[in-house]
Amino acid sequence: MNRSNPAISGRSNGGADFLQLDPAEAPPGGLADWLTDRLRTAISTGHLPVGTRLPATRTLATDLGLSRGVVTESYQRLTEDGHVSTHGRRGTVVVAAAMIGDVRTSEGPRFVGRQNLAVTDDVFDRLRGLPARIDLTPGVPDLAAFPRSAWLRAERAVLADLESADFGYGDPAGTPTLRRAVAAWLAQYRGITANPDDLIIVAGVAQAIGLVAQMLEQHGIHEIAVEDPGSLGSRQHLQNWGMQTPPIPVDDRGMQVDVLRNSGAGAVMVTPAHHFPTGVVLDGERRRELIQWATDGGLVIEDDYDAEHRYDRPPVPALRSMLPDQVIYAGSVSKLLAPALRIGWMLAPPQYKEELIARKRLADLGNAGLPQLTLAALMESGELERQLRFLRRRHRTRRDAMVTAIRNHLPTATIHGAAAGLHLTITFKGGDDTALAAAALEAGVKTHPLSWHCQLPHAPGLVLGYAARTPTEITEAIATIAKVR
Repeated sequence: MNRSNPAISGRSNGGADFLQLDPAEAPPGGLADWLTDRLRTAISTGHLPVGTRLPATRTLATDLGLSRGVVTESYQRLTEDGHVSTHGRRGTVVVAAAMIGDVRTSEGPRFVGRQNLAVTDDVFDRLRGLPARIDLTPGVPDLAAFPRSAWLRAERAVLADLESADFGYGDPAGTPTLRRAVAAWLAQYRGITANPDDLIIVAGVAQAIGLVAQMLEQHGIHEIAVEDPGSLGSRQHLQNWGMQTPPIPVDDRGMQVDVLRNSGAGAVMVTPAHHFPTGVVLDGERRRELIQWATDGGLVIEDDYDAEHRYDRPPVPALRSMLPDQVIYAGSVSKLLAPALRIGWMLAPPQYKEELIARKRLADLGNAGLPQLTLAALMESGELERQLRFLRRRHRTRRDAMVTAIRNHLPTATIHGAAAGLHLTITFKGGDDTALAAAALEAGVKTHPLSWHCQLPHAPGLVLGYAARTPTEITEAIATIAKVR
């Protein structure tokens, strides 16, 4: 062992029982790098599974004969990467698996080829199940940033105040407490004035889409026009309930409303604040055209996708704030907190509200009450706003890393939608984006081909999520894509 290294004390016993770590393996001057790499590898291989508490910095430093600063720096790097988190008295805990190199199972490497990226009803489930060193799947939030401590505090406070009767069946439209909190949130952040009684709490936007489709089908509407490019997932949900989804082209000003008007569709689903997947904002003239189309009898289903996550542009008001009688509005906390909560909300015009509540009642008798009350407490305490501000800073850094990497490694690609959201899209001149996505997956990088989200011909491209990855991982992933292109 190199005793001249000031980071190593004279008390070294030659290593630690924990992971059989031996500082003698570290290169000169690289103790923090060595320790970080060993811990990250142990997390990726499952030797330190999610939930494992790491030794206290002082304890591990003593066992290894290192200065405490080396261990602290290593833990800090893992925290910045999103692999561990500090939880007060619980110490430093593994919260997300790292992917180092080709993670192998007993069956060997499981990266797959192009045939596995064919669009089927279960394509997203299949893609989630495939391993990758770096996952750039769009729509995935930074799950390692979930405010666990704040959630636990809010949940404890809610439980302390609950009456026994509160554990029974509740209002299928949602708890009054959460509806009041959501109404206040929408007024402050989306410019929507809404009575809490008009809100329906749903299991995410996906359930809102299904309830609306079922209702409209009973009203004789069998087509809901969609943006193109547009979310494959939303289109699948609509089609599952028997809806046809005529495509309406999207350009750099948003959906082409003149094409919508000529389509004859009676309803349309839009993402006007941050279009998925191109990130374009529906501009003022197109908004006025869409409002006129709705005033003439059309129905707008507004998915307020990613509206809170903006970096380089001012906020865009929700369509619902301008036209409450012809817009069904849907939003959720899936991208702000976590999809696992399955909490979203819907605002419907008065003529549809009771029918949608009835369908929600028959679907599941209403969302679970305890998570609703906990979320309401986060909203009312200001914790959710603090989380949003924290995520904006974190996401901006990761977005910047992705833009820089694309410019360095894919200079001929065109970048779309970098001003907001959790993803951006790149397009190329020519090529097969499904083949490119498959090649990237074989090389260990997971993403979406843009063609998945298109019904009409469109330039090939990739939809790249950045919220859940570190700048280092993002740079590596883009460099990998460039190599296989």
